[in-house]
Amino acid sequence: MSRKAMLCLIAALACGPAAHAQQAAPAEIKIGHVHAASGAYASISMPVYDGLKLWIDQQNAGGGAMVKPFGKKIPLKLISYDDQSNPGTAATLINQLITQDKVDILVADSGSVLTAVAVPIAREHKMLLFNPTGTGAPFFTKDNPYIALLADPASTIWPKYLAGFLTTDGVKDGLKRLAILYATNDFTTTQANALRGFVKQSGAAIDIVYDQGVPTNTSNYGVLINNIAAAKPDAVVELGYVGNDIAFLRNLQDAGQKFKFLFALYPGVETDEVLKNVGAQAMDHVFTYVTSQAIEYKPNVGMTLDQFREAFEKSYKGQGVEFGFNAIAGYHSGLMIGQALADTDSLQQLDLRRALFAQSGKVTTLDGTFELDDTGAQIGEITPLGQIIADPKGAVRNVVVFPHELAAGKPLYE
Repeated sequence: MSRKAMLCLIAALACGPAAHAQQAAPAEIKIGHVHAASGAYASISMPVYDGLKLWIDQQNAGGGAMVKPFGKKIPLKLISYDDQSNPGTAATLINQLITQDKVDILVADSGSVLTAVAVPIAREHKMLLFNPTGTGAPFFTKDNPYIALLADPASTIWPKYLAGFLTTDGVKDGLKRLAILYATNDFTTTQANALRGFVKQSGAAIDIVYDQGVPTNTSNYGVLINNIAAAKPDAVVELGYVGNDIAFLRNLQDAGQKFKFLFALYPGVETDEVLKNVGAQAMDHVFTYVTSQAIEYKPNVGMTLDQFREAFEKSYKGQGVEFGFNAIAGYHSGLMIGQALADTDSLQQLDLRRALFAQSGKVTTLDGTFELDDTGAQIGEITPLGQIIADPKGAVRNVVVFPHELAAGKPLYE
């Protein structure tokens, strides 16, 4: 071989892969997703879908998302199917996205019930499941590298500050008899288990006088409320999805029953949706989680809370989807997909995983600090304890009452 030929061969070997990568850049990055446009989970699913779509639309308006291995921006194509809040349908559609649509990025539906069916399918096909809000503890195991929780902490962490309050300030304030009512799905069963565990570990003088799980499709809480009242609790914790909370708060108001301390999950998660359905007075003084819709973080990636709310309402106001935490979760999920694409070495799924995990502890969005443990569970994006306060005009605000270093007010008891 001549010296010139040898030099050409060396140059080809040195530059070939990069040149090939440039030539092999796809025309688009396909993002596969399922959402529930109807059914029991539509109120938490559609905001995630709209928030994700808003991020994609913004990226495409600027030429697409930066994809590191190709050294340029590439347009994004969202392929999202309606699972109608049916886990069986969601499973079929997740499989279709992987095997037929051959998507590059796979995004689960909102919530643990509809995420549960996607976890084993994604693992079987070795697809990284970008999981916006499915927080159930069983999803996250050390032998499954194909899942990452993006937008809220694992359910084992959600009740941390609720339990912290009950076992310290609450006991001092006379909250010594606790009732727990929860919907039997991965999301809220895990939280109920965690709450019991936190209470037991604290050694606080709290008696759990009522502890009942009910089906997630429960829509009438009248008898359950009477049974809780008969147990004479000082504090009642009700854990359900948005439909459960709406039904519970309506039935509680109809019964004229009051408890000294009442916690419900979704008044702080989908505040506008609950307010629309039960009114301000039914929410007044209810304790709840404080999510990123009520906390002003200083993001180093993406829009601020005010900027995003303005953009979301401009795009979707009047379409029946309320602004709330799940809208933030959808947009935040898009931001983290973008961070992974900008830092990955290839579109191989484990490379995407490494790129996403590399963001842990470094990225703050309007949703808080993004931080993952080694199983892919989210351990950032905290949920302090708050209390809903209604004003005479029918508006409500969520005031942080615990932990003390974040508190903006003191708890008020019925």
